[in-house]
Amino acid sequence: MKLKIYQVDAFASHLFAGNPAAVIPLTKWLPDAMMQKIAMENNLSETVFFVPSNGNADFEIRWFTPGAEINLCGHATLASAYVLFELLSFSKPTLVFQSKSGLLSITRKSEQPAGAFFAEMDFPSWKPERVFDYPEQLNEILGDVEIVGVYQNRDLLVELPDEASVKKCDPDFSLMKKYFDKLIITAPGDKADFVSRFFGPGVGVDEDPVTGSAHSQLIPFWSEKLGKQKLHALQLSKRGGELWCTQLNEKRVTMSGSCVFYMQGEIFLDS
Repeated sequence: MKLKIYQVDAFASHLFAGNPAAVIPLTKWLPDAMMQKIAMENNLSETVFFVPSNGNADFEIRWFTPGAEINLCGHATLASAYVLFELLSFSKPTLVFQSKSGLLSITRKSEQPAGAFFAEMDFPSWKPERVFDYPEQLNEILGDVEIVGVYQNRDLLVELPDEASVKKCDPDFSLMKKYFDKLIITAPGDKADFVSRFFGPGVGVDEDPVTGSAHSQLIPFWSEKLGKQKLHALQLSKRGGELWCTQLNEKRVTMSGSCVFYMQGEIFLDS
């Protein structure tokens, strides 16, 4: 069996930035164990698979880290939209995926930067609530930084005082893995409304370059805190990523970004 595979840098306007995702179109689902093995072999933060849908969406979509399947992924969804719009001739103005987090719609935007693919994704809004019952080792895990507040929805979200604190944070991933699968740190930005970093040692990704699903929590958090619906966000990984965000209502957010195509190839599997 041969499968097409594409690699796309998402939330990036040039190569070797943003978050690389492996995109594998299917006509029908492979066994879960096989998709997990492919994701482990690719060794990117996400490998995404999609199949045509018979329901009220265009495709069904699933995402795998090297260590586990997850319920939402932004950058690999954006990368999948690139592959469908740019390489597989998807012709509708808006693409709809059915996922474990409900319906996700992606609209290619006409105001895209020159030479770049630019799209807006409609995602769930996961407002995190403040928590006070968390492991006392949190400060040690994050390398002795000043913690402003701790919040949680799907993932633990830790607010730090400023962008410099987010940049200098040097987590102990071995210790983090004992207490948290996934963790977000965030602060007000110097040149953006907010900045963040995302860690996922429990799912096989110590630090994710750019994390759309984390912004399903970050957007409602900062929208309320700053009193703004439209927000500009930067993820401060080594590769870096940029998002334009909107808090639509209590249930939905949008996040927009660019994609750059890197490569395509074939996977050879035993039949």
